[in-house]
Amino acid sequence: MTDRPTDAGSRRTEYDRPLEFAAERARWWLDGVAERPIPPELDADAVKDRLGRVLPAGGEATEAVLERLADGVEPGLLGIGSPRFFGWVMGGTQPVALAADWLVSAWDQNTGLRFATPGVAAVEELAGEWIVDLLGLPPGSQVGFTTGATMAHFVGLATGRDELLRRAGWDAATDGVFGAPRVRFIVGAERHGTVDLAGRYLGLGAPIEAAADEEGRIGVDSLREALSRGSGPAIVVLQAGNIHSGSFDDFAAAIEVAHDAGAWVHVDGAFGLWAGASPRLRALVAGYEAADSWSTDAHKTLSVPYDCGVAIVRDGHALQRALSMHASYLQASDLVADPHERVPELSRRARGVPTWAVLRSLGREGVAALVERLADSARRIADGVARLPGVEVLNDVVFTQVCLALDEDAATEALAERLWSDGEVLAMTSRWRGRSVVRFSVSNWGTDTAAADRTVAAVARALAAVHTGEGATKG
Repeated sequence: MTDRPTDAGSRRTEYDRPLEFAAERARWWLDGVAERPIPPELDADAVKDRLGRVLPAGGEATEAVLERLADGVEPGLLGIGSPRFFGWVMGGTQPVALAADWLVSAWDQNTGLRFATPGVAAVEELAGEWIVDLLGLPPGSQVGFTTGATMAHFVGLATGRDELLRRAGWDAATDGVFGAPRVRFIVGAERHGTVDLAGRYLGLGAPIEAAADEEGRIGVDSLREALSRGSGPAIVVLQAGNIHSGSFDDFAAAIEVAHDAGAWVHVDGAFGLWAGASPRLRALVAGYEAADSWSTDAHKTLSVPYDCGVAIVRDGHALQRALSMHASYLQASDLVADPHERVPELSRRARGVPTWAVLRSLGREGVAALVERLADSARRIADGVARLPGVEVLNDVVFTQVCLALDEDAATEALAERLWSDGEVLAMTSRWRGRSVVRFSVSNWGTDTAAADRTVAAVARALAAVHTGEGATKG
């Protein structure tokens, strides 16, 4: 560590007490997150009341502001960091990632230009290179760190749209997209809604659906038929990790069909792409390296803080054509793409740094062990709840998703409400295969055998309460 400037004393004093307070409250929150009830105690309106709804004329002392913030907000927080949180695909935060993220905030670097902020740019470049290598994707693929998986989809789809139009003789950067050849947007019937959202942002319109099988995998014959119904440019989105079943598309077959039709292939791997980092689970993504772009979210499976989507594009030149901008006051890199040329933002924090910290901390074997532990925990939960009376596990549990149901929708929903009321385990209801389901998304780095067994026991208690008619309401 280099010596601090000799005149930094007064500035450091200004930061010391606020940071000490924040660190103490953060430790308190983290110390209890694994055991306190997972649902929030207060709703948003109650939190606003506690914080004070009217902006005062005069200011408030720094420590008083922070105390008001912590006291007001903490009762309204969801225990996402709990190893028994399965409500959505949210992974909590590993300690090394949290500490790295604090450094990112303290450094306060605008990570758009490689020349201006070489330290954090170098970290993100290494993290991107390691991700490409870990996942077995094409060497030289370019990586951008986005706000989340939605904008990672956006990056892949924007690059695909502009590249397809360029091949058709249309320059989207100069002429826009109004009047351009239509780009067909083809997806599986069970894709995630964020794919549609990213397509909407890009003017692709409502997607064309190809049928999916009972596990949510795109039908290769249906994809072929959808591509044959029209002509001209096409983007095909495939899926690594269905949100209900955790299933993976047949990448080798589907990509061959899509590429034979001249389509750009994007893989939505928000959580499932990380299966490629495990030698044991890599078969789930066999063939996905032949795609043109991929998206994932390091917060989900890798457990880094929000926000940290990851966009990966095989053709770096196409990526830069789609997203870059230049101005005389920006000292752009001549040899290597600047960070801002890989994502939609010019100004942003160094969000890729915590990902580097986790990768460096775990190493190749540690990342594989993390992914496998999540998959094993899902399998253990599925096997345990399947032995409970009246519980049916609806999906083939191949990765980290478990969907269960009781005989009637009302009973299934009552089970989820009972779990919410109990607070030890959180799993949310959804609709799948025309039925209400309780969906467990195993994404937290701390979920292990013990957490899985406690989860099964909590489901058994909730099930017993449902059978005896005990009521439960959310809130």
